[in-house]
Amino acid sequence: MEQEIINYLSKYISISKELEAALKETTFIRKFKKGTILLEEGAYTNECYFVIKGCIRSYYIKDGEEKTTEFFTEEEAVTPTCYGTNTRSTHYLECLEDTVAGVGNPELENDMYKRFPILESLNRILAEAIMAKYQENFAEFKMASPEERYANLLRMRPDLVQRVPQYQIASYLGITPESLSRIRKRTMVKEKSV
Repeated sequence: MEQEIINYLSKYISISKELEAALKETTFIRKFKKGTILLEEGAYTNECYFVIKGCIRSYYIKDGEEKTTEFFTEEEAVTPTCYGTNTRSTHYLECLEDTVAGVGNPELENDMYKRFPILESLNRILAEAIMAKYQENFAEFKMASPEERYANLLRMRPDLVQRVPQYQIASYLGITPESLSRIRKRTMVKEKSV
């Protein structure tokens, strides 16, 4: 399983034999059952995750209702906003499928950064790429109609439609499950007429 993390990192940097051995030695791979809550609102955490297999959902509870903000699947990092800050979480993280993930913590990261400075540079590169992606997604979300949001989801992340309950997809898109059902029906009619 450590090899998946090495393969991912090697897309961005050259992995030396020494670095590869260190990653295999220090990577903590954990398995989580579907339904596992990795983080609760109000809790502290010093763990971040790299999804090797599975799906993790980030959500808030507002007025007693779950509001899904993100889904993390294979080759995606999950870093809670409270990670390493000694502050309480404002959201939840839940495994929607049986999940295998690399688990990191600030002490491990700092040790690896000291031993392999290239990892700190890589972290900056990845953080910038992730931030740019989120900014683009946020702008697109704000400007799009609900139907366009659903079309974008089908185009960019079609696997989620099969992996995630529809009410969570509706929440993620900022609409009700009933609205999502109507949009899906209209989308199917359009596809059949093409």
